[in-house]
Amino acid sequence: MSAVEKRVDVIVVSYNSSARLRGCIELLAYEPCIGAVVVDNASQDDSIASVADLPIRLLPLENNVGFGSGCNVGWRATHAPYVLFLNPDARMSPADVLQLADVAQRTGAGAVAPRIVDSTGELEYSLRRFPEVRSIYGQAFFAHRLFPTAEWTDEVVRDSDAYAAQGQCEWASGACLLVRREVLERLDGFDEGFFMYSEDVDICRRIWNGRDRVIYTPEATCSHAGGGSAPRWRLTPVLARSRVRYARKHFGRVRAGLYRCGVALNALTHIFVGRGLQGRFGHAQAFAAALRPGTQP
Repeated sequence: MSAVEKRVDVIVVSYNSSARLRGCIELLAYEPCIGAVVVDNASQDDSIASVADLPIRLLPLENNVGFGSGCNVGWRATHAPYVLFLNPDARMSPADVLQLADVAQRTGAGAVAPRIVDSTGELEYSLRRFPEVRSIYGQAFFAHRLFPTAEWTDEVVRDSDAYAAQGQCEWASGACLLVRREVLERLDGFDEGFFMYSEDVDICRRIWNGRDRVIYTPEATCSHAGGGSAPRWRLTPVLARSRVRYARKHFGRVRAGLYRCGVALNALTHIFVGRGLQGRFGHAQAFAAALRPGTQP
């Protein structure tokens, strides 16, 4: 099949992902209805070499432009009516990929998210509520641990029943998310101002703002190992910076200010309960990032 006859283009953005990248993309490389694309963010390991022999499209970049920007490079270089953004530490069968496209076609949804499980097969809580001032303060004071199913304490949907049937969700993890190409074109893809984190909630909010829907379906399953990026403590300030940027973009001035204070408070409380010196250092950097979020990593 030619590229224009592909039904789904799968975009995998890699950065030093050689240990897992081949296992992710090789499953999909030989399916004629699927276009497999790797966008490499200037990896310093053997990521490119690990998949160079596969029948995929490889797009190496000279610099690490971030996750959302890498996703944009990938979907803009392809043509299928549906685009699946998949993390390199995730695994999905061709049948499950095509099932997501079937659900998108059947429902007319702007985006579709699958059921995600971890490497042992246990359900991951991959559905989310949109960020709110109350939820960031709930996280700061660990209310989500005391009341894990309460909607006001956290963005994460922790009710297992919500994952049993197909339905609408506010947003879903960007580890595996299928988006209709015409929606990507209308929105101009991911907001490249987010280097990493919050680009998934941002695009889902813009999908809803455009009167399209985000649908979750348990009819397709993705296995997600997690932990395939840089060490967690190094990414903590990146997350804080992205959260503040999201609030500035989608909230009013006062609400965004309150949310920013909540991000800083969240980091501050975690400094005192964090595990290990590196973890506490990461939260200290996150506190600083919330106070001056304009800087990039």
